[in-house]
Amino acid sequence: MHNDIKAQSGASPDAVADPGRDGETALEIEISAHGRIDEIDPAHWDACAAPEAADGGRPRDPFTTHRFLAAIERSGSVGPGTGWQPRYLVARGPDGQPIACAPLYAKGHSQGEYVFDHGWAQAYERAGGRYYPKLQMAVPFTPATGRRFLTRPGFEAAGQAALLQGATQIAEANGLSSLHVTFCTQEEAERGTRMGLLHRTGQQFHWINRDYADFDAFLGSLSSRKRKTLRKERQGAQAFGGEIVQLTGEEITPEHWDAFWEFYQDTGARKWGQPYLTRHFFDIAQETLRDDCLLVLALRGGVPVAGALNLIGRDTLYGRYWGCTEDHPFLHFELCYYQAMDYAMAHGLARVEAGAQGEHKLARGYLPAPVHSLHWLAEPSFTRAVEEFLVAERAAVDEEIEILTGYGPFRRSAPAETE
Repeated sequence: MHNDIKAQSGASPDAVADPGRDGETALEIEISAHGRIDEIDPAHWDACAAPEAADGGRPRDPFTTHRFLAAIERSGSVGPGTGWQPRYLVARGPDGQPIACAPLYAKGHSQGEYVFDHGWAQAYERAGGRYYPKLQMAVPFTPATGRRFLTRPGFEAAGQAALLQGATQIAEANGLSSLHVTFCTQEEAERGTRMGLLHRTGQQFHWINRDYADFDAFLGSLSSRKRKTLRKERQGAQAFGGEIVQLTGEEITPEHWDAFWEFYQDTGARKWGQPYLTRHFFDIAQETLRDDCLLVLALRGGVPVAGALNLIGRDTLYGRYWGCTEDHPFLHFELCYYQAMDYAMAHGLARVEAGAQGEHKLARGYLPAPVHSLHWLAEPSFTRAVEEFLVAERAAVDEEIEILTGYGPFRRSAPAETE
């Protein structure tokens, strides 16, 4: 990967909001790019990334907080030698105060993104172009929907316009092929489309908490056959010969991370060839992210034999990683899906997002939901070809979501809409 990606630091693009659309006034905004997140005041970053947490509550999205992105960077999970080169963007208003920021990376490959553009890269290079490096506005290794254009309240349109202009300016100045904004919100996707970006959709499986009192109440919304199947799975999993515990905050100890690292290494090696996160990430998580984490462990004789790591948002539980050192029937479903649902119901969370892919989640109450990304391509002819592809792909995704929803486990009298 090339290390000569430079931002137009101090540039002042006129990121003008449309006051007729969002009620914002025009602003002259200065954009800067930073190679290390420690160059940015955590309070300034989080005022844009998680303004709802200013009262001491949980952030809506734990992955875009300064502490999470810092943990990824300080642990060496991104940075030199990883193919993820940080170029965090900060937009400041006329008074010098940040109004928006974004997690931006120069990428030397397409790994760890979960919105697959390998086919685009191959076509681009067959035509004589150079697809890498490219720019990625995303949370590394994290297929979870959240805001990517992080703006202070009241600056949504101006902030997104400024960040987009800053990112495309970096791409153009360095002759890069493209900018990709992955797992953004639907609102951001709609605004980005109006600004000329290409809109791509995909689908994941999410569980919606319809004010269920407990797991039995959830089971009551399923068809009789599915209800029996899930009960049998839970009984089988919980008969593995030990106990299952849910740990968060001070309940999590360094020894728990030692065990989970073994689980994560095994799963990462099988899925990706090598784990994306370093061992040091989990040491940092113990210091700065424990309150954001829910660690579900299966203990046999007091020794962890399997585990699932979730991150806790303001209204969503995000399933991230799973692994085991012993195989037991249905234990994966129990730790990753059913325990997550139990936690969400007990703590009043609205949903569980269990990560990318996995149609096996459908039978367990996780229904298909759309996910969104935005794309800017430097080459006009390539842009037109990709746009034609995306029109057909969006239609296919919509059809697949509709069909899969119909195969869900719910009784026909129960609500089965995805959102």
